[in-house]
Amino acid sequence: MSDALGFQPDPVVRTNDLVIGCIGAGMIMAECHLAAYHEAGFKVGAIASRTESKAAAVAKRWGIAKVHATPEALIADPSIEILDIAYPPDQQPALIYAALKQPHIKAILAQKPLALTLADAIALRDAAAKAGKVLSVNQNMRYDQSMRVLKQIIDRGDLGEIVFAQIDMHAIPHWQGFLADYDRLTLANMSVHHLDVLRFLFGEPVEITTQTRRDPRTTFEHSDGITVSTLRFASGVLAVSLEDVWSGPRAEGYDNDQSITFRVEGTAGVAKGSIGWPTGAASTLSYASQTATGGKWVSPTWDTMWFPHAFIGVMEQLQHAVKTGTPPALSVADNVKTVALIEAGYRSIAEGRTVKLSEISTN
Repeated sequence: MSDALGFQPDPVVRTNDLVIGCIGAGMIMAECHLAAYHEAGFKVGAIASRTESKAAAVAKRWGIAKVHATPEALIADPSIEILDIAYPPDQQPALIYAALKQPHIKAILAQKPLALTLADAIALRDAAAKAGKVLSVNQNMRYDQSMRVLKQIIDRGDLGEIVFAQIDMHAIPHWQGFLADYDRLTLANMSVHHLDVLRFLFGEPVEITTQTRRDPRTTFEHSDGITVSTLRFASGVLAVSLEDVWSGPRAEGYDNDQSITFRVEGTAGVAKGSIGWPTGAASTLSYASQTATGGKWVSPTWDTMWFPHAFIGVMEQLQHAVKTGTPPALSVADNVKTVALIEAGYRSIAEGRTVKLSEISTN
């Protein structure tokens, strides 16, 4: 639906009749995927997880008729047309490969990061193409309402030529327990949102410089805690992505000021706003344009939120791709470029230098 200013914060649901099988019963599935699917009227036919009783509890909550004992049993269920995976990234590739062999599964929605290494992500991309299946990656920040409206403002030229952009995060993610087993933390599991959405907004970066330090709150070993990445894009845009996952002490009586803000500056205007995730509020955006608003600040509004409403768009774009035979908006081929950007960031950290994306092969 369009707002009073002509923007479309949320996509129109064009296709919602394919049967979804969900793997995973944690917070992201129970509170985001399934809440969004219920609101959109999507058909969820079955669920499975590592713990059958947990899957059963989530199924009862959301009225899902079938609970499978294992993810493999769900993948083999001939009634499932779309596989929706919310699983640790080290275990996700095996499920994707199993699904690619099933004739009844038409498409797969994978979590990000798609895989722990760029080589694994490329292999998954190529295997999906060979199998003739649609593989999409859940880069849901692209469907945050502020990011969608910002993209529309940029694309219609209201800000002129984009000069500089910044995403400034001071917030504490919920690090899932399985991340303690990996040697990569923030860049792969939090910055991935911001680096991907910067690609969505500005096209392809040509180089990245990333610096990091440990996060004092995270007790398990990690190579990257607080991260700061500077990107230069082919268009000339200079951008900074800051993930301050420390953001200060947290204790009883301490006033919590967690926030994520963004700013985009162009030759004809500026857009700025906030991402509502840390506080459970809707994201915001305001912009002033010499050409579109007479230099006055204008603030589009919406009633929806990143969590859970963005997940409607993510699943809708995949269903619509299957129904129409067109590539999904969140294609695996595009996502491999985001994985390559993360890989370049880790190389920058390891070698203490700016890394050009031309050094990172995606063939």
